[in-house]
Amino acid sequence: MQIPSVNQDVFIKSMSNKAEQIRTLFLNHVTELTKKAPLKVMLGDGTVTDQESFDPAKIRDFLGTFLKNLTSWKNDGVSSTSDEDLRRIFIKFEVKEDNYLLSGHLSLQYHALLFYKLDHRVIEIQKELSDITDRIQLLETRTNPENDKIIEEKLRQKGYENVDHQKLFEIFFQNDILVKELLELIQSNHKELAQLTEKRSSLFKELDNMLIEVYHTTPVLIDETRMIAAEEGCICNFNLEYNKGNTRQGDINLIKIPERAKINLLQHLDDIIKFLKN
Repeated sequence: MQIPSVNQDVFIKSMSNKAEQIRTLFLNHVTELTKKAPLKVMLGDGTVTDQESFDPAKIRDFLGTFLKNLTSWKNDGVSSTSDEDLRRIFIKFEVKEDNYLLSGHLSLQYHALLFYKLDHRVIEIQKELSDITDRIQLLETRTNPENDKIIEEKLRQKGYENVDHQKLFEIFFQNDILVKELLELIQSNHKELAQLTEKRSSLFKELDNMLIEVYHTTPVLIDETRMIAAEEGCICNFNLEYNKGNTRQGDINLIKIPERAKINLLQHLDDIIKFLKN
């Protein structure tokens, strides 16, 4: 049974009211923790643009503190997921009273966008890459005929003379050592091309290291359906289940819940409210 619920049972209504209060308090914390700060970044073409970002570490720290203060609840710590630009930080926790299990789920979903640091070195690297790429293309045009002769001579030495393209493909596919020898031979005969290719790889790595992530989210409550649809926002849900052995059931006979279990379950929600109010 998901809490809050429309069920009019007195106990469930009381749980739902407390859960709604927790949702409001949690949203207030998320709103405060995801306040955006302005920053300047660069686009791939060197254009400087204004962006706003928040710090996801603040949400992670808050959720970690949340779990530490709820000593009676079991949890697996703060978790996170990353799917390309979509990110999520979340916690799941549960507490058992008699044969009734109350579980909670708090999370924030947000997007991470890539930009370059505001650094003139980015433009310098891009210019170097452009120049090197042009030189590599020119050298490859000049050296391709030479490479063909080198390959033909090496294949002749290995006994592969006058081989058709299909057979040649099979030879290369089955003989990694031969392919490696050919590459090393070509590179040794065209050191400038090899050096430029290595320099290009180094510049790409340097450029990648100058990327930064800008984080965007919207401080609103969403449900699991909207979360799956990759919407930004936060989730604050609770579930009450009947738990016996390895079986969990959401269909609960509310009349059978012992009064002591009801009192304790409500107290667990009060503990969360107390923490969120501080």
